[in-house]
Amino acid sequence: MADTTANPAPLGLMGFGLTTVLLSSINAGLLPVAGEPVVIPLAMAFGGTAQIIAGIMEFKTGNVFGATAFTSYGAFWWWFALLILLGNNHVLDLSGAGSAIGECLLLWGVFTLGLWVSTFRLSRLLFGIFLTLWIAFFLLGGGAILGDAMLHKAGGWVGLLCGALAMYGSFALVTNATYGREVVPVGSR
Repeated sequence: MADTTANPAPLGLMGFGLTTVLLSSINAGLLPVAGEPVVIPLAMAFGGTAQIIAGIMEFKTGNVFGATAFTSYGAFWWWFALLILLGNNHVLDLSGAGSAIGECLLLWGVFTLGLWVSTFRLSRLLFGIFLTLWIAFFLLGGGAILGDAMLHKAGGWVGLLCGALAMYGSFALVTNATYGREVVPVGSR
């Protein structure tokens, strides 16, 4: 009996990419910080839940990398949404939490750096996504710890590139699956 499970990676990549582009547009200063609450429902529904679903589906396909990445970053988006939601509604006092948030972002950078090593054997597109992601996490984390707005803004610009690469990856995988061959390149190794 043939397994006809669809590739969940396009869903996970788009959930990650679209949400990352929106938040990174705020971090880079292209959109006002007052727009951050718009990210919350997107982070919960698409960045979070859709990625977790994609991650669970990756377990079924036997893709350890995809399962770990999508499930983890889906949980990241839930963390982010809950942090903002609970902080803005004064359930959590985040007034002195800048360095703790910064360290959390640095830890996500370390985790991402570890996953990036695995991309040396995967497509060049995944290599680029994870390279830009760990750099963005380190810039955002460093910016939060040091209170450096320029590092934060630089993290936003790198995040924009990362999110755009992930969105491209989703489009490429859907297009290539639809045509049954590589029409949109992903830099297969």
